[in-house]
Amino acid sequence: MGRNKTLLTVAASLAAIIAVTLSVAQGASTEDDKALRTIVQTLEDGWNAGDSAKFASPFASDADYVIVNGQHIRTRAVIDFGHKQIFGTIYKGSKNKHTIKQIRFLKPDVAIVHVEWNLVYGEKLENKNRAMNSIIALKKDGKWEIAAFHNTPIAN
Repeated sequence: MGRNKTLLTVAASLAAIIAVTLSVAQGASTEDDKALRTIVQTLEDGWNAGDSAKFASPFASDADYVIVNGQHIRTRAVIDFGHKQIFGTIYKGSKNKHTIKQIRFLKPDVAIVHVEWNLVYGEKLENKNRAMNSIIALKKDGKWEIAAFHNTPIAN
C-alpha cells in the first residue's frame, strides 16, 4: 500500500513537471496566465455591473467580436456601445458567470482562451443561457488584449 502511494505521488509530480514544461515551451508564464484570467474576470465584472466601458476595456481598439447571433462587429467603441444598449434593456440586471475551459499559448504573445459563460436574466433572473466563447489574445508592449472574441450558444 505504501509503495503504491509513493508511485502515485511520483507519477503526479512528473505529470505536474511535464505540464509546466509544456506551458513554458509554448511561451506561457505564470504572469501571462494570470493576465489572461484577469481579462476574463474583467469581462465578468463589467457584465455583472452593467458597465459597458469596463466590459469593453480588455478589447483592442480594433477588436473583432462575433455576437452570439452570428453578427460581426468591430472596434472597442462599438463593443462598448452595443453592450451599453443591452445592459439597459434585455440584459439589465443580468448576471454572467465564467468558467475558463482552456488557455493555450500558440506563441509567447498569442493565446486562445476558451470560456464557458452561464447567463441568467429577466425580471426574476428566470431565463438562462449558456455560451462558449473563444478569445484570441495578443500581447503588445507587455500587455495582453483581446483581438478577437467569438461567442457560440450552447444548446441546452
